[in-house]
Amino acid sequence: MITHDVRVYPESERLPRAGQLAWKIAEVAADAVEVEPAVAEMIINRVIDNASVAMAAINRHPVTSARDQALAHARPGGATVFGLGPDMRVHAEWAAWANGTAVRELDYHDTFLAADYSHPGDNIPPILAVAQQCGADGRALLRGLATGYEIQVNLVRAICLHKHKIDHVAHLGPSAAAGIGTLLGLPTEVIYQSVQQALHVTTATRQSRKGEISSWKAFAPSHAGKLAVEAVDRAMRGEGAPSPIYEGEDSVIAWMLDGKAAHYLVPLPGASEPKRAILDTYTKEHSAEYQSQALIDLAFRMGRKVDQWEDVESILISTSHHTHYVIGTGSNDPQKFDPTASRETLDHSIMYIVAVALQDGAWHHVRSYLPERAQRPDTVALWRKISTVEDPDWTTRYHAEDPALKAFGGRIEIRMKDGRVIADELAVANAHSLGATPWARPDYIRKFRTLTEGVLDSAEVSRFLQVAESLPSLKAHELPELTLALPKGALGVGETRGIF
Repeated sequence: MITHDVRVYPESERLPRAGQLAWKIAEVAADAVEVEPAVAEMIINRVIDNASVAMAAINRHPVTSARDQALAHARPGGATVFGLGPDMRVHAEWAAWANGTAVRELDYHDTFLAADYSHPGDNIPPILAVAQQCGADGRALLRGLATGYEIQVNLVRAICLHKHKIDHVAHLGPSAAAGIGTLLGLPTEVIYQSVQQALHVTTATRQSRKGEISSWKAFAPSHAGKLAVEAVDRAMRGEGAPSPIYEGEDSVIAWMLDGKAAHYLVPLPGASEPKRAILDTYTKEHSAEYQSQALIDLAFRMGRKVDQWEDVESILISTSHHTHYVIGTGSNDPQKFDPTASRETLDHSIMYIVAVALQDGAWHHVRSYLPERAQRPDTVALWRKISTVEDPDWTTRYHAEDPALKAFGGRIEIRMKDGRVIADELAVANAHSLGATPWARPDYIRKFRTLTEGVLDSAEVSRFLQVAESLPSLKAHELPELTLALPKGALGVGETRGIF
């Protein structure tokens, strides 16, 4: 890996193109290095994972809205849309929009956390959509997806968006554009302009993840993917972009991030170096914010030690800065204690999540968020006894470079009214690569079968898994098979219409 020092340059000291981060990203994307077997296997896992969570959300309102919008943009020979099978095609950018929304709706796919947050599986819908529309084969798709993961993960390692209240999809636009560039074998110049355009149009505030969290949380990544597709199309036609997009004196770093004194150390693969970043990412066993995964597993085992919930005096969660301030009481969001809050808000409340996990000893992507579950009086009472605090040691471990030290969990202390204290801690989720039960292909397949039970016919389940596991050898005409079809009449349709 090569570490690049990224800072702001005034116009009087204009940075040459070859020194710009967007150009270096484009060089990585244009490098025709092959995908290693372990990376290919993990990409297949994540394709299966994305399909799992998309099918579980297929008839939820935001997903239905996005799908209806996509269907208004039909295109013979275009890209497929989840739920409709391989024969129905739409324009690639609208497939990216519909499929990305389905994948993101339940907040249940893969994650990478470092200086900032990310769900790198959000790269899959736009890159796959372009692959289907442009007649790419499975090998090209693998290379494109490896790039998408590589770029997003390394931007997330180095550049914090959250502390400046910029939404994390600002790293997704460039990574998806770079991945599409790799997929299509585009020259460095074209990818460079695509990356710059994609970043320029995908910067937005984090209000989408603050306060009363709405359905836009699901739409934000798919919007970034759609804009990335459009950015690549413009660049392929010879159009340029604001430049230098990262380092310019009136650009992103100078005015949206750390300002004119900023220095970021961004790692990227060198020439001919394999792209392995996907191997550092992790998926979710439970349908909730990733920082809650280890705490859910911990709550399962701690809940068995409490006989009567009314005997609990208080519960304190000691955890990292990010967990405390984003999904804990450090956020100062009263909505995180509101029993009538949206599902999107509840899955960003570690207080709610721990309360339910303690009481139920289980977590379900639907039942754990039902209004009657959230509003149960004994749960509300317990929920409001829970608070979080930042522990510097957990923050240090959150940001650790050493995988053996890196942690996303915390410590839970349950204080009983009789003075007894029940305390325990867990560093990483059971499903994490260093967890008690690290996930492999059978676990991804089990998740897929669980989430599609009652949604898909068994024959369709088997067909998709066979196609997904054959991804590296798929021919161009077979790539549209990498989608799913619901039984006739099972797919929801929006009750209201918009402009399209």
